[in-house]
Amino acid sequence: MRNVFAPKSGHSIFSWQNMGDIKEGRGDLGEDMPVLVYRLMQYTMLDVLTRAYGEDQANEHFREAGFLAGTEFARNALDLSTDFDSFVAGLQKALQDLKIGILRMEAFDPETGNLMLTVGQDLDCSGLPVTNETVCNYDEGFIAGILEAYTGKKYAVREVDCWANGDRVCRFSGTAEG
Repeated sequence: MRNVFAPKSGHSIFSWQNMGDIKEGRGDLGEDMPVLVYRLMQYTMLDVLTRAYGEDQANEHFREAGFLAGTEFARNALDLSTDFDSFVAGLQKALQDLKIGILRMEAFDPETGNLMLTVGQDLDCSGLPVTNETVCNYDEGFIAGILEAYTGKKYAVREVDCWANGDRVCRFSGTAEG
């Protein structure tokens, strides 16, 4: 039987539809799982990538994966045809409903598209020990993917504050390119 995720080339190609019918497949267990399991997968994968490619390249791979996830999430779970305020409200609701985090838009410049936002109680780092570093590389890509899917513009998103560097929310700066 051929793996639906792996075409003949052997490379994995993501498709939203290939995630399957989670409700049907997990009838007794349901759709939710502990954050511990998510972090176990995330941080062991990051560890393997870091050992194979070095820290900078591993973080870039995580940003790329986050970007793909954000793009697909936006296209499949959000209304991309609405005005900006309604879009942000829908994004806030989706992130909270899915227990990804609590999004707050701190600043938005409609002329440039640049923004500052926070995500509290996020999956990636809320509760981590303080290591004086920002660790939410996946989230940088995720947010950039969502913003590009909505605006059609490329975004450079970087985390400027993080739980792991002593803050209690993750703050992201988004700069529209071009």
